[in-house]
Amino acid sequence: MEMMAMDYHLCPKFQKTFTVLGKKWNGLILDVLLEGGAQRFSQLAEKIPAVSDRVLVERLKELEVEGLVTRKSLGPDSLRMEYCLTEKGQDLRTALLALRRWSENWIELTPAEMTEG
Repeated sequence: MEMMAMDYHLCPKFQKTFTVLGKKWNGLILDVLLEGGAQRFSQLAEKIPAVSDRVLVERLKELEVEGLVTRKSLGPDSLRMEYCLTEKGQDLRTALLALRRWSENWIELTPAEMTEG
């Protein structure tokens, strides 16, 4: 019996999802916000020490553009801001928890990787 070759096409939405979530640091930023709720920039930088401030600013802006993260002022007269997940960002909870479980089951770290971050 001959198997017919099926045309496979990548879903553009799925591709874009991996472009956003697969960009270095984005998944970790989202994970920190899912775990800890709204946080100031300094708190995020402290929890992800390997990322430079410049890159963290860039990634937060990108996540804002994608509608996953938003900034809000800590008060009417405050210049201090905190970052939090939007409803769209919160909706990633199940997927990120599944990825965390998968990594705990399948990813092995070298001794050098265990001492990083």
